[in-house]
Amino acid sequence: MDEAELIRYAKDGDLEAFNRLVLAYQDMAFNLAYRMLSEAAAAEDVTQEAFLSAYRKLHTFRGGSFRAWLLRIVTNASYDELRRKGRRPTTALTPTDDEGEEVETPAWLADSSENPEHIAERVELVEAIQRCLQRLTPDFRAVVVMVDIQGLEYAEVAAAIRKPLGTVKSRLARARANMQDCLRGFKELLPSEFRLKSESV
Repeated sequence: MDEAELIRYAKDGDLEAFNRLVLAYQDMAFNLAYRMLSEAAAAEDVTQEAFLSAYRKLHTFRGGSFRAWLLRIVTNASYDELRRKGRRPTTALTPTDDEGEEVETPAWLADSSENPEHIAERVELVEAIQRCLQRLTPDFRAVVVMVDIQGLEYAEVAAAIRKPLGTVKSRLARARANMQDCLRGFKELLPSEFRLKSESV
């Protein structure tokens, strides 16, 4: 059953069809919320609320990119959470396990071909990127996450944030410039192919 059929069945009240849509997009939705909020627990809550909202609003989906439609709901829910807190997230970026204990090397970063030093450097780089993301305004953060991290096309991002294509490109250019400026402070963590020649160590 393709996505269009799943959507059609889900609109008719087929919960199993909607659950299959959830499974297809839950990782992308969570990753967007996490990059926006930088808190796993908050991202989980926002993702769950976004899917509940999507189910309630499914009758309003009129075609086009379902992914963009869903990510708009996730983005708006993330904005609402940021406004509710009234501040940027300050929770530590180090991952934790189910008991709240710090995970020094998350499983998703593990690679048997890398030595511990390289793994540690990659963990630090991931944290540096997330810190720089958090310095962006939510509007800039949303577009850079969707385009540069999740690989969405500009048109899908424009649909997701309900802004013209030119706005997406402008925000992305400024967000990338800001990220580049921020990451210069962590240049020792960047692989050599990403450094400017003048910054090579």
